[in-house]
Amino acid sequence: MRTETELLADLSEVVRHTFSDRDFPDTVDASTRVLADLGLASIEIVVLAERLEAHFGRRLAFGTFLKELRATGADDIELGQLVSFLQQQLG
Repeated sequence: MRTETELLADLSEVVRHTFSDRDFPDTVDASTRVLADLGLASIEIVVLAERLEAHFGRRLAFGTFLKELRATGADDIELGQLVSFLQQQLG
């Protein structure tokens, strides 16, 4: 199983390559928010999900993840939440 640190690094790499025209913070951590801190639009989360699937070579239940977040009233995604999701999905 990949560690949280490894997954956060993978996630950072995928975000930077997918949205290479953006100016992201030099460092990100588990509390970095996808919308507020990275400046992604909600539709870009779909693109990110597709790129993560390509990066890890498997389908991810991203729709279910987002639905569960919405059910809690979340209006943004912290990278730590995304890392936990990836750990569950990748086993």
